[in-house]
Amino acid sequence: MTEGSRLENDQLHLPARSIPHPFSISAEARAALAVGAAREPKQFPDVEDVDGWRKQIAAMNDSASAYLDAIWQSPELNINIERLGEVDTYVARRKNLTEDGQRKINFHIHGGGWVYFGGRYVVLPAAVSAMHYDGVVYAVDYRTPPDHPYPAALDDCLSVYQELLKRFDPASIFVSGDSAGGNLAGALMHRARDLGLPAPCALFLNTPASDLTHASDSLHTNKGVDVVLSHGVGKESELYCNGADARSPYLSPLLGDLSKGFPPTYIRTGTRDVLLSDSVRMHAALRKAGVEADLYVGEAMPHGGFAILGSETVEDIDAREDLLRWLAKRWPGPEAP
Repeated sequence: MTEGSRLENDQLHLPARSIPHPFSISAEARAALAVGAAREPKQFPDVEDVDGWRKQIAAMNDSASAYLDAIWQSPELNINIERLGEVDTYVARRKNLTEDGQRKINFHIHGGGWVYFGGRYVVLPAAVSAMHYDGVVYAVDYRTPPDHPYPAALDDCLSVYQELLKRFDPASIFVSGDSAGGNLAGALMHRARDLGLPAPCALFLNTPASDLTHASDSLHTNKGVDVVLSHGVGKESELYCNGADARSPYLSPLLGDLSKGFPPTYIRTGTRDVLLSDSVRMHAALRKAGVEADLYVGEAMPHGGFAILGSETVEDIDAREDLLRWLAKRWPGPEAP
C-alpha cells in the first residue's frame, strides 16, 4: 500500500493528492485538460424535480447554440430532416460525397446523458459524423427524460433502424453512438436481435455507458480525474431508467447475451474517462462471446476526447484515423448489386 493509504471496510482510503497533466500528451491536449479542470462543477436537480431538469437541459443545450447556424450554413454539407418511423431524423452528407459514399449509411445516436442535445442540436453530431466518417448520416432525435424516460429513447432508435433496414442492405449500415448514445447503440443490438432483425455491418461505441448498475471500477478511480464527466453518470441514468431494472440488457448492454446480434465492434475510451471500465469490460465480454472487437484507449483522454473541451488535438485526430482504418475494412459490406 502507498504511504498514507489504508484499507477500511473493504475500501481503499487515499490521502489528498495532486495529479499533473502528463507530458506524454501534446501541449494542446494538456491545455484542454486545464480548461476542463477550471470549469465549475455541475449542480443537478433532484430526480423528482421535473421543472429543475427542464431548466438544466435548456441551459446545457443553449451552451451549444453558437455552433448551430454555422453548421446549417456550411457550404460543405447538405442537411435536412426526415421523418423515419414517426421519429425526426437529421440527415447529413458532404456535398462532394462520392458514389461509393452514397451507399454507406451511418446511423448515429447522439450522447448527452440521455437528456441533453435533442431537437435541433442533433444536427451537431450529424454534421461531425458526415465530415469525419464519410457516408450518409442518419442521426435520430430520440425522445428524452424527464418527459420521456426509458424505453422511449430505445423505442425511437429501433423505429429508425427498422426504417433504414427497409431502404438499405444491412451490410451498408454502420451504427455509432457516443456516451449515452453508445449505451443506446449497444441496447439496440440486443433489441434488434430479439426481434429477428439483422445486425449492421459494424458498430462504434464511443466512450459508452455499458453498465447502468454502476459496478465499474473507474466510476470511482477516475471520478474527478475525468474533467468532462467529473460527476459520473448517476443522476442522468437514474432519470433515464425511471425505476426500471438496470440489469436489463436493454439498459445495460454489457449484461446481456453478446454472442448473437453484435457485429464487429470498435470501442473508444481514454485513461481518464470515468467510463473507462465500462469500455474495457464491454470489450472483454464481446471477445469472450466470440465477437470481433477492438479497443482504443487514448492516453490521458477524458470522456469523449480532448476536442469536447475546445480545439481538436493531435490525439483526437490519431483516434479518428485509427477508427477510419478499421472502418475501411468493414463498411460498407458486400458490393451493392
